[in-house]
Amino acid sequence: MENEKIEVMIREAIPADAKDILAFSKKTGAETDYLTYGPEGLELSEAFEEMYLEGLMEKENEIMLVATINNEELIGIASVGSNDKLKTQHVGEVGITVAEEFWGFGIGTVLLEEIELWARESGIIRRLELTVHADNERAIGLYEKMGYQQEGRMARVMMIDGEFYDGVMMSLLID
Repeated sequence: MENEKIEVMIREAIPADAKDILAFSKKTGAETDYLTYGPEGLELSEAFEEMYLEGLMEKENEIMLVATINNEELIGIASVGSNDKLKTQHVGEVGITVAEEFWGFGIGTVLLEEIELWARESGIIRRLELTVHADNERAIGLYEKMGYQQEGRMARVMMIDGEFYDGVMMSLLID
């Protein structure tokens, strides 16, 4: 990719992205143990993912963004999930995944910036939160750079090859 000019586009996911999102989840699940799934990916049908994305487009407090190269190859995803309950609809759970070959190029930073901008503009989301694998120092550093605060450590959040791993709860308050 040296000297090759590429254009990274961040946009809202649409139902037509379902197949690529599911393939991306299998690819990235095989690249790292830091995700909640492995090489099996999200294990959803394409039809279900299409319906999910269709529903997301109607929600004011949930979103999925995709990062693509030249509007073709999917290289990153960021999402915020929430609910419609009056007492907790202001809380968004953040998920972010970047393909390994694009780690260190600022894709995660741009995705998180877009998520924060969307949250501020939503008028609903006032707290973004996430849980990160405690050994994922690179991700923790990114979240801290973006203003997220560590709120606690949770024991045995993940089990990989029979071994337990802790998670770190982090949040960003939107004021």
